[in-house]
Amino acid sequence: MPSIRRYALHRYALGAITAVLPLNLVARGLLKIGGVPATLLVAILIALGVRWLFIRLEGRRPQAIEAWVLVLLYGVGLGLLYLGLWALMWLKDEPGQMGQLIFVLHYLSYPVTLALALLLGRRPR
Repeated sequence: MPSIRRYALHRYALGAITAVLPLNLVARGLLKIGGVPATLLVAILIALGVRWLFIRLEGRRPQAIEAWVLVLLYGVGLGLLYLGLWALMWLKDEPGQMGQLIFVLHYLSYPVTLALALLLGRRPR
């Protein structure tokens, strides 16, 4: 019998998306960390925070389908924000292929770390 969630998955995803900007500002502005290390630090903190919050509020680890839906919602929401940033990059100056690749890798680090945090360590039934 599946257990009932206390909070909808989109709320976890919205909270994680909302945390991306302030944590990036802290990492890059106050701590003076830049580039890939800042992105990875923020992505890992958010992923572990979502995992901890889910376990704390729901009293259990997310089931595999819940984890994938949460990663999908988070990835799509963050992807829309990144599309806006990409458009601003194109308006300012056309980025080169390497700049575009780095941009995509920065984006992908967020949903990938969330997937790893939610799905690693699961035992198959």
